[in-house]
Amino acid sequence: MKLIEKKIPEAFLPGEFIREELEAREWGQIDLAAILGRSPNIISDIISGKRSISPDIAQELASAFGTSAELWLNLQTAHDLAMAERSNHAVARRAVIYDRVPIREMLKRGWIGESSNVDVLESRVCQFLEISDLRSEASFAHAARKSDDYGKITTAQLAWLMRAKKLAQALKAEAKYLDDRFDLMMTELASLLSEPESIRTIPRILSKYGLRFIVVEHLPKTKVDGACFGLDEHSPVVVLSLRYDRIDWFWHTLCHELKHVRERDWERAPLVETKVMGEDAQPTDEKPDEEKKADKFASEFLVDQPRLDDFVARHHPFYSQKSIIAFSKLIPVHPGIVIGQLQFKGVMRYSNLRGLLVRVRDIITSTAITDGWGRTIVI
Repeated sequence: MKLIEKKIPEAFLPGEFIREELEAREWGQIDLAAILGRSPNIISDIISGKRSISPDIAQELASAFGTSAELWLNLQTAHDLAMAERSNHAVARRAVIYDRVPIREMLKRGWIGESSNVDVLESRVCQFLEISDLRSEASFAHAARKSDDYGKITTAQLAWLMRAKKLAQALKAEAKYLDDRFDLMMTELASLLSEPESIRTIPRILSKYGLRFIVVEHLPKTKVDGACFGLDEHSPVVVLSLRYDRIDWFWHTLCHELKHVRERDWERAPLVETKVMGEDAQPTDEKPDEEKKADKFASEFLVDQPRLDDFVARHHPFYSQKSIIAFSKLIPVHPGIVIGQLQFKGVMRYSNLRGLLVRVRDIITSTAITDGWGRTIVI
């Protein structure tokens, strides 16, 4: 991205030169109006810059002051060009802002305040990205990763991640995160898998073990599912977008991110996940090893895989609602989670038994720090 850095010439109003001529002759504006045979309002508007000097008035000023008409027309043209260049410079700076961040969505979501002043708007964008100027890279820009194109991140994904970071910085966890308490935390989470309403306790549980959990609605076209990053060595953060309001998506994405917490991947780089699961999910063989491990961890935590394989062997390709509900009670997990895992394994179509994929957004956002769906948190 190349920023426009051009000094805009100072634009003097032609009226200032007229004022100097009047002072030299000890004339007033009314005197000049009488000499030119013009209304005093016209003279006042020309001097203040509200009215441009026309060829006729240029001729009259030339006769009154003993100059050429070209002098006054050139002064007007120079001023107009300088003002146009200044306006174009502001347009170019706004273009850089729009290129750098999804400014329209950020304004709509209340992430930064609106301003018609390009200086103010640029300053607010820099403050949001935590950079000194728009030539600098944001702290997450180089290291952030995503599942469809690792090593790169779009401007909208970066903005989403930065918003999550700001919310996390304002959120206090009940304790410091310790590696040796991870399994205990997962055991506590496992007790919540069968009842959707129990999901509302997840933020509190994670906080108890030192994790900050927040929800930030994704921005258009980002396809962000979640992210894991750290504020310091004892403060991992997990953020979900709830791009799909389904119980299976929620649990798989959460557990996927928790695997990154366990492996302390967040200490090496923030991870931004897109298209983790669902019809648009990235094929497993195209994912890096740490993403495959995170998916495997999530699947094994949610549903006992040998038992699921046995279920598939006995029922494939005909999965009835009755059989899935019965199997889910044995495990025990919610039947929607079983369906999600069958779809993730590629043995069930995404159109099947969608009635069991209960919505959980309203449940989790009732207790989690949430930004989106009409909610804006002022930090």
